[in-house]
Amino acid sequence: MIKKIYGKHTFYFSVLTICLSIISLLIEENFKLSNELITPLFCLFFILSIGISHGAMDNYKANKLLKIYKLNNKLIFFVIYILISFSVILLWSIYSSLTLLFFLLVASYHFGREDTSFLHKGKSMLDQLLYLVKGSLIVFSPLFFHFEETLKIFEILFLSKNILIFIAEEHWIINVCLSLNILGYFYFAFKNSFEDFEIIFLDLLSILILNYFFTPLIAFTIYFCFLHSIRHIISIAYELNPSNFLDGFKNFVKKALPLTIITAVLYLISIVFLSNSYVLNDAIIKVIFIGLASLTFPHILLEYLIEINEKRN
Repeated sequence: MIKKIYGKHTFYFSVLTICLSIISLLIEENFKLSNELITPLFCLFFILSIGISHGAMDNYKANKLLKIYKLNNKLIFFVIYILISFSVILLWSIYSSLTLLFFLLVASYHFGREDTSFLHKGKSMLDQLLYLVKGSLIVFSPLFFHFEETLKIFEILFLSKNILIFIAEEHWIINVCLSLNILGYFYFAFKNSFEDFEIIFLDLLSILILNYFFTPLIAFTIYFCFLHSIRHIISIAYELNPSNFLDGFKNFVKKALPLTIITAVLYLISIVFLSNSYVLNDAIIKVIFIGLASLTFPHILLEYLIEINEKRN
């Protein structure tokens, strides 16, 4: 049942990718003229609505963890979660390059694992490494297709000039890594005995098409919101109600809405604050990615702690 839903979603996402790519070709000139004005706002809207909502159930997932550790006060969870988020922002402001690179590693592993685990739950160290390799396609495909624009985003996110120069001079590394990314997809197809190969292939093809036709920010937003986040929401909805997916989805929306709204408001406040020091577009990009990093680390840690404790039991 759940795999069938995933399969339909993958197909619809591929159709969406192709349709958007055709539209971008048809209105290419007009799109380029307005691109700098609409892109950050377009991306911010979808990330604040669909993107961050898939982590808004952490509040309820925490109940499992509190039960495991025999803690009754949920305030403990919120305090630790918020402290981790603020620690990431603080570290980014002090050690921006190191924090950004670490975030890219963690996010790549998370994307690779979450987008593959419903087909293949790898346990070996090689599997874990290949999750990272597969997921880092999200990083290297925009570098391959839109090199200058991607470096500009890294510069906005405070990546040091030395690293930017190194990336520019050693461009061959990007080509090698992109090839490894593609091999990572075929590795998991092979591990899954090429069962449901079309899902893995369509994922790969869609991400490459997105990054070929669209700027890095738009490509990431479409992937993050409509592939990664929707796929995660599907798993949560199914977990909430395995017998009736639609009711499970409605339950998810009801539970996720409060934290989604709170997080969106905090994002907007941060943009207003940063816009006093940076141009609006740069402020939005900083808030999108640094904000996602501050949410990603506690989100992944929560899921990791729940998973290892469930394995012990």
